[in-house]
Amino acid sequence: MLHRLIAPALFAFALALSMLPAMAQTVPEPEAPRDPPPTGLSERMKDAALIVQGEKLWQDLCTHCHGAKAYPGKAPKLRPRNYNPEFVWDRVHNGFRAMPAWKDNYSPDEIVALVAYVLSDDFFP
Repeated sequence: MLHRLIAPALFAFALALSMLPAMAQTVPEPEAPRDPPPTGLSERMKDAALIVQGEKLWQDLCTHCHGAKAYPGKAPKLRPRNYNPEFVWDRVHNGFRAMPAWKDNYSPDEIVALVAYVLSDDFFP
């Protein structure tokens, strides 16, 4: 009689143990901390020297994926009229989905210049 009670319990225990590796694989990796934009970012967006510097960075860095004017490229079409400086900073500096983070390749000032260009009247996809 005890055998009939222990066998199902052992089976359930073994089944639960066999599911542990699958459950461990579904735990998402913690997201890396995202660096905030520099203070005064919005005020720097109309700086003509930054816009010129940002255009050069765009040509050297971004056209490979976004195309010459943000489309067509292998990356999604940009819609800068819908963006604010903090949003663009975050995407460029910290990365997003398939877009790599550029914070290890470019200084914060270079990224600010790129943001200024993308949000300028000189840039329109």
